[in-house]
Amino acid sequence: MIMRIDIDSYREILDTLTRNKSRSFLTGFGVFWGVFMLVALMGGGQGLKEMLERNFEGFAQNTAMIWAQQTTKPYKGFRKGRYWEMDYKDIERLRQRVPELDAIAPVLFGGWGRTNTAYYGDQSTQPRIQGVTPEYANIVSPKMYYGRYINDMDLNEHRKVCVLGKKIYKDLFKDGSDPCGKRIRIDSTYYEVVGVDYNASGGMNFNGRNEEKVTLPLTLVQQTFNRGNRVDLIAVTGRMVFNTEVLFQMLDNLFKGVNFLIWLVGLGTLLAGAIGVSNIMMVTVRERTTEIGIRRAIGATPKMILSQIISESIVLTLVAGMSGILFGVLILQMLEIGNTEDGIVSAHFQVSFWTAIFCALVVSSLGVLAGLAPAARAMSIKPVDAMRDE
Repeated sequence: MIMRIDIDSYREILDTLTRNKSRSFLTGFGVFWGVFMLVALMGGGQGLKEMLERNFEGFAQNTAMIWAQQTTKPYKGFRKGRYWEMDYKDIERLRQRVPELDAIAPVLFGGWGRTNTAYYGDQSTQPRIQGVTPEYANIVSPKMYYGRYINDMDLNEHRKVCVLGKKIYKDLFKDGSDPCGKRIRIDSTYYEVVGVDYNASGGMNFNGRNEEKVTLPLTLVQQTFNRGNRVDLIAVTGRMVFNTEVLFQMLDNLFKGVNFLIWLVGLGTLLAGAIGVSNIMMVTVRERTTEIGIRRAIGATPKMILSQIISESIVLTLVAGMSGILFGVLILQMLEIGNTEDGIVSAHFQVSFWTAIFCALVVSSLGVLAGLAPAARAMSIKPVDAMRDE
């Protein structure tokens, strides 16, 4: 079976649409803008969701963070607003009284809000110091770019080892080489680098961003900074105090509502554009009354007239719609390039291939619907009436 392409029909459609270029452009712009807004809002919403989700990246979804704050009520003669501290006894209390907790990890800082100076060769930077136990890795899920995380031997033997955050590593080792086994100096003490952690942990930051920290064995921090048995932060996996799982679910539900609103606005704008196309096609049919009448007089069937008008409507909406998709994808690609770090895209602003195909099918369907009323108007024109109008 040989498929025959009627070039004359397509040439006639093109001639009709370009006969009044300004009107065709303004008519198609409504469809173009509707498709562009739909694609841009969907891709932008996806990218924004990924950016917000990065705030919870690196923490288990059922993580809870516990830290001491000022008291809000007086207790046994003590006034409200007093400061208190946690210590290792609180760790044991949690293990005994809350057996449902999977992991309990104390964290000790080298001074809240305090920065130290780290040196390697002629490079220097100012990190934040934190001491942790190996169990902390079950909560923050470190992304080891080089080496390993703190282990039990480091803790028990008070080893002078450290894990570098991403920024600290880049500041000290600008050549990008493997730092494991090399020694850096923090203030007056030397530490051997055993790993590099690329986990940024987004907005979940305590005493500075994770990429700006140097992680040491907790027992070493106790000894080096003379912190005794105090604990600055207790990280656990359980539903209490500061539940990131609840926040994540709230964020997910929020974006489900946002996606519904995006589709509602986008399809509404597309529908408005299709109505504009239909109205302009009605005007075009009215202007071509004589032409259509002559066609009917020389033997054109109603089906042929119907096909001609609907084809013109589909071509106009499809060209405008595909232009909107391409322009939207181009804008989203520019946003995605702007959110690239170390050659890795941090947030994807693009729409999926099947979403783009669905948008194209919606535009084609609207083109058919937009052409139905003008086509019905053209089919009702009688040759005698057309000649009389002339």
